[in-house]
Amino acid sequence: MGHGTVKVAALCAAIALQAGCDGALTDNPVVARLDTGVDTSVGPSVNKGRRFAALTETPNKNDEKLNAESVVLANLLTRQSVLPAGSAYDRVSTAVLAANARAAETELRAARLRAEAASKNWLPTIGPNISLNSLGDIITQIVVDQVIFDNGRKKGERAFAKADVEVAAVALAEDTNDRVATALDLYLTAAQGREQAALHRATLSDMEHFDYIMSERVRGGVSDMSDLNVIAGKVAEIRAAVSASEEMAATAIAELNAMSISPLDDVRGADTLRISAAAAQPLAVTRAEAEKERSIAQSQIDRASQLPGIGAQATIGENGGVGVTAGGASIGFGTKARLRALEAAKEAAGRQVAQANEDSNRTLRRLEGDVASTSRQAHEAQGLTATARRNLDLFQEQYRAGQRQVMDVVGVYETFAARQEAEVTLKYDALRLQIELARVQGVLADGDKI
Repeated sequence: MGHGTVKVAALCAAIALQAGCDGALTDNPVVARLDTGVDTSVGPSVNKGRRFAALTETPNKNDEKLNAESVVLANLLTRQSVLPAGSAYDRVSTAVLAANARAAETELRAARLRAEAASKNWLPTIGPNISLNSLGDIITQIVVDQVIFDNGRKKGERAFAKADVEVAAVALAEDTNDRVATALDLYLTAAQGREQAALHRATLSDMEHFDYIMSERVRGGVSDMSDLNVIAGKVAEIRAAVSASEEMAATAIAELNAMSISPLDDVRGADTLRISAAAAQPLAVTRAEAEKERSIAQSQIDRASQLPGIGAQATIGENGGVGVTAGGASIGFGTKARLRALEAAKEAAGRQVAQANEDSNRTLRRLEGDVASTSRQAHEAQGLTATARRNLDLFQEQYRAGQRQVMDVVGVYETFAARQEAEVTLKYDALRLQIELARVQGVLADGDKI
């Protein structure tokens, strides 16, 4: 009876311990929120509040320690958005981020939980050991394992988990900035389409006036029918351009609304961003640094796996006892080469950071030059448009004085219309380059709000 009582008690303790571990996972508020997402028993406004509460959840002690110790996380948290507060850009960004599925956030939460678990890997592990002997008796034991010396494996696992959080955080920042950049590009496309459509409609109105004048001149026998056909062809082209611009704007705004929590049809305005190549460290470099730390930690784990370690084991139950064990990987003739290969992997990770720095600097300098060049061209286009306008006014005065033909005025007007369209195109090209420069540096959203 004594032995039976011990076995039953040990078995119950093992089951309770396992259930407790499982319950600790299922009771975690972060995991519970990920499982359900929306509570159908309450209204949509409550669900919305809960969703945002999940994003601003108070971090645990391990999270606070990571934030305090990690240079990468500090780098991400201190980034400030370059989008003017309350501007059209800011309204678009807020709307599309509110509707974001945030798949990268799920990975970050999982990495946080893995890091929290790894932070306790130095503690002993407890597990059941149930076996059946040759006589058909069940032997139940509880085994407690404690690592005494593992060549830095546990330390490497903690460092790997920490670096994994950093990589996941960079991925979330990249995902957020990419989404905002995509939304702003669609918004600018819609704005450009609307502005071009307005220009084409004004041009169409003027060209239809020329078409009327030419038709009257042909009817009176003053002008040739070929001139009227030329103007009619130009009118048809402008009508097609109006339709194309309107369709471009409609398609862009429809796509933008599809990724937004609310319609953005009424948002207007295009702001010039105050952005330079020194706004923040490029996200590609930040990612390379995080991946470097993760590679170094993995190398430390792999190195420890190549060497023997020492551990202690205590068994509670029938035939229980305490002992010290030594084991692990066997040392062979290739161990030295494997260890040197792991050191080479660390050096390779460092070189990847240097390469990422070089590539990002080239990208930043190119974008900075393109922004300056396109902005200058847009400014020059304004001057060319003004010159074309003055030339058009002069030709119209000469036409009224009988010194110019209708086709002369039409040709000058076409030049003026082309200058206007080029000015609009260059203006929006410059704005897109500014957004791309901000995306590369990860400053389209506040880091602490991501």
